[in-house]
Amino acid sequence: MNQLRLLIPASLLATLLLAGCASKPDVVTDTANKQPPPTLIAPKLPPLPAGAKRVNGIAAIVNDDVITFRDVLRESQPVIQDAQKKGLVDDKARHDLRVTVLDRMIDKMITDQKVKELGIKIGDDEIRQAVDDVKRQNNNMTQSQLEAALKAQGYTFSQYEGQLREQLERLRLVSMEVRSKVHVGDKEAEQYYTAHQDKYAEEETFKARHIFIKVDEKAPAAEIQQAMNKALKVLFEARQGKDFIALAKEYSDDPAAKKDGGDLGSFKKGEMLADLEKAILPLKPGEVGELVNTPSGLHIVKLDERSTGKVKSFESVKADIKELLYRQKQDERFSSWMKELRSKASIVIKDGSGII
Repeated sequence: MNQLRLLIPASLLATLLLAGCASKPDVVTDTANKQPPPTLIAPKLPPLPAGAKRVNGIAAIVNDDVITFRDVLRESQPVIQDAQKKGLVDDKARHDLRVTVLDRMIDKMITDQKVKELGIKIGDDEIRQAVDDVKRQNNNMTQSQLEAALKAQGYTFSQYEGQLREQLERLRLVSMEVRSKVHVGDKEAEQYYTAHQDKYAEEETFKARHIFIKVDEKAPAAEIQQAMNKALKVLFEARQGKDFIALAKEYSDDPAAKKDGGDLGSFKKGEMLADLEKAILPLKPGEVGELVNTPSGLHIVKLDERSTGKVKSFESVKADIKELLYRQKQDERFSSWMKELRSKASIVIKDGSGII
């Protein structure tokens, strides 16, 4: 069976937060913000080598709660595995990754303690809604299929519900402490638009024509030379100012040219055949380019129009700008909020065993 997507459903996130959440480790984010939510169940520890012993000393004490070295090893394992796939792990990097993971675990523990302090509770109806959304996201699986998928990963359904509840409680806390205190007004959005108009310019567009002289690169030399002579003759006439459309209709081996005069239509960078685009882009409107040699034959190109990208109106991009500024403020607010929580917490980090 495929790995079950054990994620907070996007629809429930929207219900609780109206739009995403701060981008911060161990805080669930809205998938609409293109930031994937974290998995709800941490991977199991890998088996130990022969003769090795599991170390389960204290890595950190956060107020009255404890984080063990085993907790750190478990949580850091997938991070280290990802780094190993990229060839980025040596002893120092492994140590640094575990220190980073421990720091995130401390943040998570502090927020969980705050959840308890404020008495934040998630009702059973919300958990059922979250489970139903997960089923829908996994091809409308049944309850028995969900439980089987969880069992295959070594977890019970009740454990999964517990994970959902913890995530949703943390999400509600962040909504109360962060999102509710962030606001972006129209004036602020307009100031950003004025200062960054280059970001909202439409792409430059081009209109061009070509005359195609068909020639097989494997054809006899005499045939290739004949085609080349024809192309050079037409190129000369085009550059002398003879009507390009008339030349295309008379000489082009492209059947459509008889009707459209070799019209290539409108296009943006990256949309045209690379060899033709390379010859067209440097041209000014009305100019005829150099002869282009492609595997199918020879091309004579002319640029008809070049439209500089127009700047989109403020109204058309206002919502995007406000969302961008909202996320920036949200991240800033989250960081300052977490610093405040950490400053008030009693945190003792122990590094005696060298595991982290």
